[in-house]
Amino acid sequence: MKFYSLNNQNIQASFKEAVIAGIAPDKGLYFPENITLLPADFFENIEKLSNHEIAFKAIHQFVNEDIPDEALKDIIANTLDFDFPVVEIEENIATLELFHGPTMAFKDVGARFMANCLGYFSQGEKQDVTVLVATSGDTGGAVANGFLGVDGVKVVILYPSGKVSEIQEKQLTTLGQNIEAMEVNGVFDDCQRMVKTAFLDTEITDHKKLTSANSINVARWLPQLFYFLFAYKQAKSKGKEIVFSVPSGNFGNICAGMVAQKLGMPTKHFVASTNVNDVVPKFMETGVYVPMSSIATISNAMDVGDPSNFVRIRHLYKDDLETLQQHLSSYSFSDESTRTTMKEVHSKAGYVLDPHGAVGYLGLKEYQKSHSDTYGIFLETAHPVKFLDVVEETLGVSPEIPPQIIKVMDKEKKSHKISTYEELKQYLITA
Repeated sequence: MKFYSLNNQNIQASFKEAVIAGIAPDKGLYFPENITLLPADFFENIEKLSNHEIAFKAIHQFVNEDIPDEALKDIIANTLDFDFPVVEIEENIATLELFHGPTMAFKDVGARFMANCLGYFSQGEKQDVTVLVATSGDTGGAVANGFLGVDGVKVVILYPSGKVSEIQEKQLTTLGQNIEAMEVNGVFDDCQRMVKTAFLDTEITDHKKLTSANSINVARWLPQLFYFLFAYKQAKSKGKEIVFSVPSGNFGNICAGMVAQKLGMPTKHFVASTNVNDVVPKFMETGVYVPMSSIATISNAMDVGDPSNFVRIRHLYKDDLETLQQHLSSYSFSDESTRTTMKEVHSKAGYVLDPHGAVGYLGLKEYQKSHSDTYGIFLETAHPVKFLDVVEETLGVSPEIPPQIIKVMDKEKKSHKISTYEELKQYLITA
C-alpha cells in the first residue's frame, strides 16, 4: 500500500518511507491510499480473538508490503503487553482505561509500535535516524520509553518549559542513553513549529535523517485504532449503539478511531471533547477553520491551537462538513466544568478521573442528552497520578503512586534550555 501527501496526492511513499520521513516533502501528512473493510465475520466473532490477533488483522493491510507477517507479530507482541479494560462508571457510561502501559498514557501504544517499526527498518542501515518530537505532555514520556536503547535511533524531544506536569517532565528528561530533552521557552505550538521547520531545513536534512514521533507519523497514528477495537470487543454484548468520546488535542487519537470505523467497526458516533482550545468545535458549527494561540489549561495535553491531525479527519469524509457532522460531534469545556465533573464522578462512583478523562466524560454526557439510548465509552488517556497536583487540589485525595512513576521520580532531570529555532538547529547540526 502507498501513502500519499494530503497536500498533493501525486507525492507517494511506501509505509517504510512514510515512517522514516515522518512528513511529506511538501509538508503534507501522509494518508493511506485505501482503507479496505475487514470481513464481516471479524466483527461477528471478535470476542473469540486475542488482542494480538485483532491488532494484526487491523493493521496488516497498511504495513504488509514492508513488514513480513512474523516480524509484524513480534512488533505487536512488543507493543501490546498490558491491558485495556473498559470500566463501567454508571449506567450506559464506561471508560476505556489506556493508562496501564509503561508511561501510563495512551501514547504508549503508538510510540512502542513506531519504535519497533523503526528498529526493524534500521537493521543493517549505516546512518542513524534522529526522531524529532514535540510534546504537550504525555507524548514525550511515551516516545522516550518506547525508543530507549533502540539501535540506530536517536531521539530529541521538545517540550514547553513549565507547562507539563512534574511527572511528565521526569519521564522525558531522566532516561539518558539515546534520549535528549529540549526545554523550550514557549508553548507547545512553538515546539511543534520548530519541529516542522527542522524537517524542511536542508542544512539539517542534507546531513541527518530526521523523522517525527508525533501523531503526524503514520506509525504513531494508525496503531491507536487497536484499542477502539479492543473496547468494541468488550462492549459488544451490551447490545446498544456504541459512542466513543475522545479527549482531543492534536486529534490523532480520535482520527485513528474513525479509521477503525472505516474498517467496519459498528460504531454509531464519535465525540471530540476539548478544553477551551476550541478550534474544532467552532469549525463543526461554522465550517470555518481558524487556528488560535493555545491557551494553558489543567488538561495540558490538549492545549493545542492548530491540531495537525484534523486535516486527516476532514479527508476521511472528503471535506464534506455535512457528512462529517453525521459521524462527529465536538464540544469544549472550561477548567471549572472539568473540576466539577472530577468531583461529581468521584463522589458518586468513587472513580478518580484525570482532567483529560473528565473532559471526555463531559463530551459524552452532552451527546447523550439527545441520544440517550446509546452505550458511551470515554477514553481515560492518562493515569490521574500524572496530574497529581490537579487531582489533589480538586478532590483532596492522593492516588497511590504506581511503580512506573516511582522509579523516575528520584532521577536527575537533564535538559537543554532553548528559546529559538536557531538554537535547536545548531544542536542538531553539531550533535
